[in-house]
Order: sequence, then structure tokens, then C-alpha cells
Amino acid sequence: MSQAGQLMPWQLPQQPAPGNKDSSLCVVAVDPVCLVRVQQAEQKANMPAKKKTKKATKKKPGKIENELEEQRRPSLLDVVVLQDHVALQRESLIRVQADRSDLRRCLRNMEQKLQHEIQDRRDISSDLSRQYKTMQTELTHKVKRLEEEVSQLKEELALCQEELRKEKREREELEEEKDAAICDLQLKLDNMETDYEKILHETLDSLTSQLSVARQGWEDRSTSLHENYKQALSEFGLNALDV
Repeated sequence: MSQAGQLMPWQLPQQPAPGNKDSSLCVVAVDPVCLVRVQQAEQKANMPAKKKTKKATKKKPGKIENELEEQRRPSLLDVVVLQDHVALQRESLIRVQADRSDLRRCLRNMEQKLQHEIQDRRDISSDLSRQYKTMQTELTHKVKRLEEEVSQLKEELALCQEELRKEKREREELEEEKDAAICDLQLKLDNMETDYEKILHETLDSLTSQLSVARQGWEDRSTSLHENYKQALSEFGLNALDV
């Protein structure tokens, strides 16, 4: 402690840095130039007055104390200024340490967020991988089932085509048989038509002959009756034309 009753910068109590959990004290970084100036001012303040080689005149004790006090004032002012400077540096250091603590806390938070994001990404990747495997398995089963259905449908299609060809052949054969039957019936119909036409002509000729014979017989009978009627009228003296 100096004669002015103030603590020197190196005698100031050091406060623990915020955020430092391992140590109870922190080292205050003091500018070496300021420290040297403080030491020089302290030494200058504590130095006794130089003795003059020449015979000096005796001075009063009060005057000597005033001179000493005047000599010490600049040194004390320098010490106060340096103490203020050290206090400012300490405040700056405290702010820097607080900022460093905040940065560390922010870094820890960011690391935690990063870990959470990495874990979330891993969970999402695992979930997507599981879904992909599930979909791939389902797709494989579906493809296999569809291939079996396609194979079965191909077999059914082959059977249907064979049945269709068989039915087509049977229909063609049936059509050929029908055409043959129709041709046969048409031939028989033509023959029957010729026969019927021949029979009809023969019947008409016979009927015409019979009608001619009947007409001739009727004409002969009519002539005979007319002659008999004329004779009967002539017997009674009548003329057939008058009647």
C-alpha cells in the first residue's frame, strides 16, 4: 500500500472470471508499460529528498513537508490514472471473459442443436431406410404375384385360343355341311319342280282332252235335244223360230 493509502494495481483483489468453474481466481492481464510506470511513480513517491552538496539554508519543517507533498502529487496522480486504466482494462477483461462465456454457452447450444439435428437426420434416414426396405419388399412380392398372374393368364389365353380355333374349325365344318345340305336340297327342289311341272302339264293336257271330249259330247247332246224339240213342235204345228 502506498503512502496515499491507496492500493497498487498489483495489490488489487482479483475476481474470478465468469464462466470459469475450475479456478476460484483469474489472472488479470495488466499492460507491462502501465505496470512499469506505476512502479516508477511509487519509487519516486517513496524516495527521500536529495541532499544538496552545497550548504543549504535551513528551511522550516512545514515548508519542507509542503514541498514533499507537491513532489508527491504528480506521482499520486499518475498512480490514480494508472489505477483507473487498470480498472478499465479489468472491466474490459471481465467483458471479454463474459463474452467468451456467452460464446462458449452459444457454442454449446449450437453443438447441442447440431447433435439434435444429426440425431434427427439419423432417425429420418433410418426411418426412410426402413420405409424403403418395406416398400422394396412389398414391391418384390407384388411383382412376383403379378408375374404369377401373368403366367396364369397366358396359360388361360392359350387355352382360350385353342378352344377358339377348335370352335372355328367346327363352325367351318358345320357351315360346309350346311352348304352341302342346302345344295342337295336345292338340287332335290329343282328336280321336284321339274317333276311337278311335268305332272302339271300332263294333268292339264289330260284335263283339256277330257274337257274337249265332254264339250263335244255336250254339243252332240244339245244338237240331238234341239232336233227332238223341233220335231215335237212341228208335230204340234208350231214353228220353233216363233217360239
